[in-house]
Formats: sequence, structure tokens, C-alpha cells
Amino acid sequence: MKKITILLLVLNFQLALAQNYTEYLTGSATDVSTNHQSGICLMGGAAEKDEAMVWFLEKADGGDVVVLRASGSNGYNNYFYSELGVTINSVRTFVIHNEAGATDPYVLQSVQNAEAIWFAGGDQYDYVSLFKDNALEDALNEFINTKQGVIGGTSAGMAILGNYYFTAQNGSITSDQALANPYHSRMTFGFNDFLQIPYLENVITDSHYDDPDRRGRHVAFMARYATDHGVRPFGIACNEYTAVCVEPNGDAHVFGEYPQYQEFAYFLQGNCVANFAPETCTPGTALTWNRNEEAVKVYKVPGTDNGTHYFNIADWRTGSGGTWQSWYVINGNFNSISDTNPNCALTVDEAENSLVTVYPNPFSDQIQILSLSQNLDITMYDMLGKQIAVSLAADGTIDTRHLSSGLYVLKVASERSYKTFRLIKE
Repeated sequence: MKKITILLLVLNFQLALAQNYTEYLTGSATDVSTNHQSGICLMGGAAEKDEAMVWFLEKADGGDVVVLRASGSNGYNNYFYSELGVTINSVRTFVIHNEAGATDPYVLQSVQNAEAIWFAGGDQYDYVSLFKDNALEDALNEFINTKQGVIGGTSAGMAILGNYYFTAQNGSITSDQALANPYHSRMTFGFNDFLQIPYLENVITDSHYDDPDRRGRHVAFMARYATDHGVRPFGIACNEYTAVCVEPNGDAHVFGEYPQYQEFAYFLQGNCVANFAPETCTPGTALTWNRNEEAVKVYKVPGTDNGTHYFNIADWRTGSGGTWQSWYVINGNFNSISDTNPNCALTVDEAENSLVTVYPNPFSDQIQILSLSQNLDITMYDMLGKQIAVSLAADGTIDTRHLSSGLYVLKVASERSYKTFRLIKE
């Protein structure tokens, strides 16, 4: 009887551990290492776009895919493993039930071993509550920035990928509500405290953009960011059946079924002028962000099966296949007009009143750095993480003639600011 009691206690303990998460495995249980690539895939929230998912899986180069979710089951396993024609080693879906499940050593090891990580839909506040400020957050950021694997998500999974993100802690919010009061109780955000994804600094994402129309609330999100943090804001959005796939050089290709369907992605940025902030963004008052009808510059890109059209989010200026618009809000009323692209210099820290400016991007023979600071610490790396020898001349230039074409990471530190950002050598 005593042995039976002990056995039952052991079984109950094991069951309690298992209830912290549920795992679904398709494919091999043996880990492999491959020549994977980095990338970002943002999905609009309805049915997945197969061509974008093929792009995502091919980045794994035959490796292991981990799907993280807080509800649902194994809907991605067979889809990823056998329905898209891309050979991969395995798909592991973890449905995380609590923080103990998120920080379980087996879950953490699976994230570290993965070559691709996908966040499913659901409620993004579940992800914020369970995945943030713990060992899983650390593992995800190491995967993104050290291992440099491909990462992506749909709907709620897309919502958490920006450096600035809508938490939905108090539920979702409509465009009308957000424009009528940008400090509505449901306007809850996180900033620079979760996932650190290259190119998504100062970016807030939104999905399901066309059902219902979420342009107004997205502008209100950005208005809050500009007001609360003093930083020129950026945004990326997808219609429901549209996907954005970002290459290591910053080219964000848009997948969809245009012109059969009105499937677009949107790349938003506060206009690059000195007075970019909203005229009126206060609690209980309708938003006004007009700035001569140029508050937010938007590149609207139709999605195609092969993802031909793109916008580059390394420079936020160049693209193909899209059209420029300006969006603005007067007394809570959203407006959109056709316009031209902004003419912006890339800044290292716009929050510090443009104390440091770096241009051009892309560059060829040299990079110019303008700064009010007399003491700058400059470091530069290639995309493999190898430090590149560069020196800052007295006139603020860096000679780059010895560099090969490609993407580079430049870190500039001054007394008042520090920023890592990416430059392209032509």
C-alpha cells in the first residue's frame, strides 16, 4: 500500500509538471544544426499566406521550428511539416499554460535549439504576461540577436514583435475609441522591455487592418508614442490575408493576392520634421495630429503571390510597387490623401533632438556622422557579428572604401544617447 501511495504521488507530480505546458511534436525528436538565416515574418491574422510561410520555413534551412502559443493546439504542425513542400527536421508546438511552463528548462532548450520561431494568434496579453521578464524572454532575445534565427507571428503574435507594442491588457480598442481619447483605459503599451528585434526599434505593429478599419487606432498608437517618449514613431501593418517578410538587408516583401483581393501592407512613419509630435494628445480629448496634413507618411504596398513589391525598413524611404500617402487626424477625425515620400536623414537617436545624425544610407565610400557631442564611441560589425576596424576622422567621416557590399551594424554612443542601427553598403 505504501509503494502504491508513493507511486501515485510521483505520477501526480509528473502530471502537475506536464500541465504547465502541452507539447505537440511532428518530425524528428533529435536536434539538428543548419545554415539558417535571419528574417522577420509578419502575418495579418487570418489564413496564412502559403508563399510567405514557405519563405519563413526556407530560412530554417531544414532545421527545427518552434511554435509558441498560449491557447489552441497543434494546428501548425502538419501545415509546416508536410503541407508546404519545404523539408524541415521538426515542428514543436508549445501551448504555454503558466509562467512555470514558459520557463521550463525543456521549453527553453527547445527555443535555443530552434532555427525558426513562430508566435500563433490569440490574446497578446497572454504572451506579455507569460513570456516577458523571465528566462523565456532572455532565450528569445538570444535566439533573435545571437543565433540570428528567423522569427514571425500572426495577429497577436505579430502584435508583440515591435519594440513598442499594444499589450491589450484591458482588451482591444477600436479606431473611434482611440481617436476620441488617445489615453483611453484600453490604450495600454509596452516599450523597449520585451523582444529586441532588428529593424523594429521604435516600431508598433497592427494586424487585421481591414476588418475592422484599424488605421485610426494605429495612428493613435503612434501619437501616444511620440507624445510619451518624444521619439518619431514608426509602424507596420497588414491586412488580414497579407504578410510582410523582412530580409536581412531590410527589404520587407509583401505577400498577398492583389489584384484579385485588396490585400495591402502599410509602412507608417511620423513625418521627419522638427515638430513631428501631435498638436493635441491629452487624456479625455480627441486627438489632433495634423501637421499641415502630413502628420504620418505611409507607403501602401499591394501584396502579390511572389512578394515582388517591397519597402526597405533599413532606410524607410526606398521601395517598389507601392504608393505614398499622408494620414492626419483633426479633432478625432481620420483623413488620408495621396502624397510624396519624405526626404529624411537617418538619425541615431531622434529622442535626443537629433544630437547624432548618420548618413547616407545606403552608403558607398564613406559615412558622415554629425553630432553636438565631442566624444563619440564608434563600433561597427558585419552581419556575422565580426567587429570591423573603422575610425572616425576629425571631420566626422568614416572611410568605408575597404568594406564589401552588404549589411552592417553601427553602434554610436555619446554622453546622452546610445543607439544600434543598420546600414547598407552598396
